[in-house]
Amino acid sequence: MTSHTADLRDTASGDERTEYAVAAKVSAAHFTSHVYMLVLPPLFPLLKDQLHVGYIELGVAVTLFNVFTVLLQTPMGFAVDRFDARSILVAGLGLGGFAYFLFAAFPTYSCLLIAASLVGIANAVYHPCDYSILTAAISPSRIGRVFSFHLFAGYFGSAIAPVLVLFLTALVGLRFALTVTGCIAFLVATPLIVDIVRRSADARKAPATPAKPAESIFNVRVLTPAVLSLTGFFALISLSTTGINTFAGAGLQGSQGMSLAAANAALSGFLFASALGVLAGGMIADRTAHHNGVAAIGFVATAILVLLVAVFSLPGAVIIALLSVAGFCSGLIQPSRDMMVREAVPEGAAGRVFGIVTTGFNIGAAIGPVIFGYVLDHGRPAWIFGITAGFMAITAFTASWSQWRRQRARSVAAPELGEAA
Repeated sequence: MTSHTADLRDTASGDERTEYAVAAKVSAAHFTSHVYMLVLPPLFPLLKDQLHVGYIELGVAVTLFNVFTVLLQTPMGFAVDRFDARSILVAGLGLGGFAYFLFAAFPTYSCLLIAASLVGIANAVYHPCDYSILTAAISPSRIGRVFSFHLFAGYFGSAIAPVLVLFLTALVGLRFALTVTGCIAFLVATPLIVDIVRRSADARKAPATPAKPAESIFNVRVLTPAVLSLTGFFALISLSTTGINTFAGAGLQGSQGMSLAAANAALSGFLFASALGVLAGGMIADRTAHHNGVAAIGFVATAILVLLVAVFSLPGAVIIALLSVAGFCSGLIQPSRDMMVREAVPEGAAGRVFGIVTTGFNIGAAIGPVIFGYVLDHGRPAWIFGITAGFMAITAFTASWSQWRRQRARSVAAPELGEAA
């Protein structure tokens, strides 16, 4: 017997207002995902005392978050290709919100680990769902702008998270701050739920369509050398930013004598500037084919600025300025990074490739917190920025080497094509 099901997958409407409404809802989910990544790290100095643990134990929570995302993101990509992306996205949002409710109700170290794991599971749905919906629902004439806005929303979420959680904690206490944070997911999920209900009603009136056959995760068309190489490159990018995103507050307190508020202001400066850099980087990516070169230059500039913070004792205003410029340079890289992925995508496999390649982020983010937590626990806070600069230099070298290999391959191929003609 042949199985049939109503097809709830998105298709481009061609109506600008409708498509931008879809983009806004999906971008709000991306904003939420980035907020949820950075709710806990700004609280680490407070949680260290309250839970009576060290930074390496707190780093384990971040590692669990990333391990679960690594394990589940690629399978989620295949699930999204087979089932309704919006329903999976709503489930992820709900699970993330519930995790922070749980930690608010039971603020213990064991519950912290459980909550971090649940948020990691939820985090696995965002990239496959978001890009699946946007790719299908947005017309080609608007897709570039929409992707840029979607990326900006995520960076803005990262930038606002430390300020939001510290402000709420100072105002109403840790447990209520976590509860408010958990509510964000349910607010964002509400319009998506309305869409699901409406589209399900419309689908019941339409003719049924055959269910898509399942595909193996180990599809050889997807696991190409270029895709695996990019996964490693994304892991290096993640290692390059994990130290700042997770432990900048503690690192600046210990190495520069900054207050917690001033240290997190420096982190927010880095993240806000990164969001602006993303918008500028989109214009650069549209005007050049040398995306690896853009990434290499951006990482070199960022590494130099971060290294200055590691080596010299500087006034707080100077540190905030340096990290803000470093964040802008880091943001410039991101659209070119995505263009590098696009160039490696086999035909018809964009969603699956994105799910695989972005696991590199979580591989790096799973390793990084343990390294940086160990450094802090052994009294070397300045090394947070020194090691970060080192990873950035390695990433820049990798991008440059990849660019050289591509140019060399083209120069070798050109005479062969001439002979064939």
